Amino acid sequence: MSAAASGSIRYDGTTVAGAQPESVLLPGHDVPLGRYTTVRRLLPQRPRRMVGAWCFVDHFGPDDVAGRPGMQIPPHPHTGLQTVTWLVDGEILHRDSLGSMQSIVPGQLNLMTAGHGIAHSEQSPPAHPPVMHGLQLWVALPESARHGEPRFEHHAALPRVGAGDAGITVVVGEYAGVRSPARMASPIVGAQIDIGSPAPVELTLRDDFEYALLAMSGTARVDGVELAQGGLLYLGEGRSASTVTAADGDARLFLLGGEPFEEPLVMWWNFVARSHEELVAARDDWAAGHRFGTVTGCVDAPLPAPEMPITRIKARDRHGRTVG
Repeated sequence: MSAAASGSIRYDGTTVAGAQPESVLLPGHDVPLGRYTTVRRLLPQRPRRMVGAWCFVDHFGPDDVAGRPGMQIPPHPHTGLQTVTWLVDGEILHRDSLGSMQSIVPGQLNLMTAGHGIAHSEQSPPAHPPVMHGLQLWVALPESARHGEPRFEHHAALPRVGAGDAGITVVVGEYAGVRSPARMASPIVGAQIDIGSPAPVELTLRDDFEYALLAMSGTARVDGVELAQGGLLYLGEGRSASTVTAADGDARLFLLGGEPFEEPLVMWWNFVARSHEELVAARDDWAAGHRFGTVTGCVDAPLPAPEMPITRIKARDRHGRTVG
């Protein structure tokens, strides 16, 4: 990357001098999700498609949902990925085609592994808190795991570790020798960082991982680069530490990291696969009522499968380069 060589930062493709190598600011864009929720989509983007095995990042809220339906996403399918649902405000009820029914509230983790195919719904219950704020993330499954059986996990308690005046919740993977109970298929980390003072916080990183930081609330400076609420800062590979300072002494960040994911992917609708033909097969199976099962207990009709694009969807590597 030419920006890395010059010791500069690229902001949505624009070069700005003065930052550390391999930093890319990704502001994201708004996407409607269901009838009542709009999210900020932070991955994938043209400047950066993945961070480790993290291949999809939506940040929603904080939204005032008092007297409103909140999140209402009817049954829909997934293949080839894991969904990570993480809240800091609100409540969501998960149902899936395995028969799982699980409410998630802040500080808890819902992890769904799609394997060869699963369907689920995510909906705010009728009596829900007045504010909704959280993340919906996807982790691409490697070849060794993507054809496996689907499963669902709920973890009500997750490990925490301190870093100066910050508290870090290890949501998935491992951070500073502390491991989440969530079962992941790749070397990875996802962790919430709560900063409550203006003192700098030193994050311990692995130089064989690549990392990004998402600002869920507040503004922070990360190795001298300002990260505003709702933005994602890609930190690249090769760092063993990163210094973070909350601009107003109060910020909530989410750390994404992992071993670089080298398998090319095709992503379309709710599917992560390796070829256009796999996407067509998954789409046709969903339309025909095959493979993905039925989400019981949800009164809303399943989402219809959209038409496939006219052009062939080509696999891309983690840098966005077309493969094959």
